[in-house]
Amino acid sequence: MTDHPTTPETAPSDGIDDAVRAELTSLRESIDNIDAAVVHMLAERFKATQRVGRLKAEHKLPPADPARERDQIRRLRELAAGAHLDPVFAEKFLTFIIAEVIRHHEAIARA
Repeated sequence: MTDHPTTPETAPSDGIDDAVRAELTSLRESIDNIDAAVVHMLAERFKATQRVGRLKAEHKLPPADPARERDQIRRLRELAAGAHLDPVFAEKFLTFIIAEVIRHHEAIARA
């Protein structure tokens, strides 16, 4: 994410071949687009989990659902393996998101 694209016009004279620089710029633009999509998908996910949190609070349900979390982690690990992404990384990523969701649900329940 700190890998910001540079254009050949603004790039320093560092001895990198123009074709290599152009390919690097193109790849970095793709990465930037993917990062934007990930942020937007996370925003949509959190909108949905906020609705879940409100529903749980209304019905006095606990903020966390360990069985659901285990199922989601298992499912995401399988998806990651099928996509040639490290399942351990995918689990860490989802665990981080789940912790944030639970924090939100606890805040909603207190409100």
